[in-house]
This record gives sequence, C-alpha cells and structure tokens, in this order.
Amino acid sequence: MTDMDWVWAALGGGPALPSRVSTVERDGVLRARLPVRELARTCVGVCALAAAELGARRAGLAEVPRVRVDDGAVGTAFVSERHLLVDGRAPVSFAPLSRFWRTADGWVRTHANYPHHRERLLSALGVPETSPDPVAAIEAALAGRASLEAEETVYAAGGLAVALRTAAQWAAHEQARAVAARPLVEHERLDTAPARVLAPIGDASPLLPAAGLRVLDLTRVIAGPVAGRALALLGADVLRVDPPGLPEIPDQHTDTGSGKRSALLDLGRAADRRAFEELLAAADVVLTGYRPGALDRFGLSPHALAARRPGLVVAQLSAWGAYGPWAGRRGFDSLVQVATGIAAIEGTREQPGALPAQALDHGTGYLLAAAVLRALTEQAEQGYGRVLRLSLARTAAWLTGGIGQTAEADAEAATDRDEGVAYDGPEAWLAERDSPLGRLRYALPPLSFEGGPGDWARPPGPWGADEPRWT
Repeated sequence: MTDMDWVWAALGGGPALPSRVSTVERDGVLRARLPVRELARTCVGVCALAAAELGARRAGLAEVPRVRVDDGAVGTAFVSERHLLVDGRAPVSFAPLSRFWRTADGWVRTHANYPHHRERLLSALGVPETSPDPVAAIEAALAGRASLEAEETVYAAGGLAVALRTAAQWAAHEQARAVAARPLVEHERLDTAPARVLAPIGDASPLLPAAGLRVLDLTRVIAGPVAGRALALLGADVLRVDPPGLPEIPDQHTDTGSGKRSALLDLGRAADRRAFEELLAAADVVLTGYRPGALDRFGLSPHALAARRPGLVVAQLSAWGAYGPWAGRRGFDSLVQVATGIAAIEGTREQPGALPAQALDHGTGYLLAAAVLRALTEQAEQGYGRVLRLSLARTAAWLTGGIGQTAEADAEAATDRDEGVAYDGPEAWLAERDSPLGRLRYALPPLSFEGGPGDWARPPGPWGADEPRWT
C-alpha cells in the first residue's frame, strides 16, 4: 500500500482510484530530514483525486479523470506566502517576537504575529508594551526560566509559547497519546438527511466539481483558508466570515484569498447574527478553524449546525486535536512542529530547526478540502450530514511516524511516475494578475486533473470588503 493508497482509504475512498494518479518527481523540492515532499505530494494528490471523482459523478463521465501531481507545482504552492508579491513588495512571514528563545534548560518557541498574541506574551513575561527593546527583554525574562514553566506561564496569560520536545518526549505526553488514538481524518455522521442531489454540470470547460456549492469559511491563518481556496478553485462559492474585532494579517489573507469573498459579521449583534443564519440556511459546507468548543457559545457546535441545516458537511480543523488536555489550546504550525519533535529532528545540536515549509498547515488544508469533496460524493449515495475532524498535530504524527515507510509498494507503482526530473526553480508555477489589492505575483494551484481549472476565477480582494450574502 502506497502513501496515496493509505490516505485515500483514510478519506473513505475505494481502492481502485489511486491508480488514476501519476507523479512527476523533482529532486531538490522541500528538502528535509523528514519526508516533507512525500507528505505534500500525497495531500495534494488525494485532494485532486477527490475533485476528479466528484467531477466525474456530476458530469456523468464514464471514468474518473486522470490526476497528475508535479513536485514543482506542489513545492511552490507549499511556500506560496514566500512567492507572493503585491506591487513588487514581499510580505513579512514572521513578526520579530515569533521565534525560538533560549531558556534555562532548553528552548521555547513563541508566536506573536497577531497584535493580541504579542500583547499577551509581553504581559506574561512582565515586559512593558513600551519597552525600547522587547527582544532583549524577552531574552532576559526567559533565560532564567525552565522551558515548561515558560510554556505554561505564557499560555495561562492567553499567549502562545511551546517548549521544545524530542519525538520521544512528545510520545510520552498525554496529548500525543490522545492524538495518536484518532484517525488521520475523523468522520462522524450527524443526521438522517436523504441522499444529496447534486445538479449535473454537463460538459462545461473547465470541469468544476464544486460548482454551485456554498461554503461558509470560518477559518483563519493558513490551513483552513488553504482548504477554502482549493474549494473555490473547483467552483464553490466560498465566503469567508470573520469577526470585525479580530483582524487578519493582510498579506496572509491575500495569499489564501484567491477565488473567495470575505465578509465581516459580529455574531453578538442581532442584525449580524440574522445575516449569518441566512447564510447558514443555504450553506452546503461549513469550515471551522477555531479551537474546539470556541464556537459553541454562539450555538455553532457541529451538532447545533446540523440541527438547523440537515445534510450539512461540517469540517473542523484544530491545532492539537479535538480530544486530550491540549484540545482547547491555541496553536500554529510552527508551534506544533516544536511540541511534536519535528523542530528537534530538523535542527542541530546547537539549535532547533524547522520544516522547509509550513507543511502541516498546507498539507492539512488540502486534506481538509479532500475530506469535504469525498463527503459530498458519499452524500450523493448515502445521505447524512457529516462532521470531519483534522488537526495539525495528527498530520505531524503521520509525518514523523507513518509517511514514507511504504518504499516497497511505492517502487511497485514506479510506472506511474516520471523520476529524476530537474527542479529549476518555481518560475513555471508562478503567475501575475491585477487585483483590487494591486498587481500580484502568486503561486498557481497545484491541483491538476484532466479538464480541471488551472487558476482561480477571481483574485483576492480586501479583507472584509464583501457583502455577507451568497452570489
């Protein structure tokens, strides 16, 4: 069984379809000690295959279109934020206080890209907002603390800091055991809704498997928005909704906003809540990327959503998983790498390292989109609303303990591969276009199947600039 076979089975797919996938392998893409290239290739491959499967059903095709996964396209897309230019300006990936810090007994990594996380980090460590040199002040504050103490102190204040752990140390942690006990993609049936009738899409070109479907995107940062961006590429009407008091990093939104619209709603205001309920009443899919339970206070738990909209597909993404002592904690790709042993594996004796991309984010994003597409295909046969659960921590467990261990099966599938192709850089997978935000250079989508789209139908627009209604 290849990695593609295994993940396709985890998505509930039949065993015959992975043979429709071929790959172009390129040396030098996403170099790392861990099999990051294999993870990226597999996540994109199953997403494209799920799209092709749904497209074949809706278009009445005799067979599922062939899928082609090119390492160059995948590697470029997995670092899309590094290739983004807005009127020639490159974005800033990490804020100055988002980094590794030495402690009395090791290292911690903090995340302070958002203003509220920066404020909480400084407050937790007793550093004034007005400090002329907050980097030096944090260095001094952490130098005398144990890593685990620093982790708990910052988290208790609502900030984000994670102690560096080895893979063995993480494996002994209660949260790691909770994560390992769950499947890579968790499926739950919610109701007894009848089989979904998907409108046929005929022989339109390009083939858009998600055409006419409405996706309510309640995600932030990278992984969830990547999933929404993939569904938008495939024809879905994707509307991202954010609270106005929790602004997004502009360049991050630009990078993940292609094909989508963006609106702001304060669910504490009656008028905005009514607008949200109207959106929900016509939605086919809801993507959520907040901590498990964070939306419950608004009556937006998966079961509450399903009760109001039978047949809904709810796809939940979290950092640490929906179970275990860390389920309610905030987290980001860089922090999950540190906790799960990835940073130790990719580092040196002198300092921790990192993956060559935020691969947990991007990989889980494509897996989330794949899970949604497969759920829609299954609904056409079986009915039922569904909850799908994925987490960065579970993807990390797959990366460190499972993927890339199918060499014998992969060798048998070598006839479906073009091996040894040179990687000459990302230029072949970059494009430019005008947008409401300016002239953009951006990474093209890596999803490729016969007859499918090669680019998004619309460029990203300003965050929160659209009306909260379906097109």
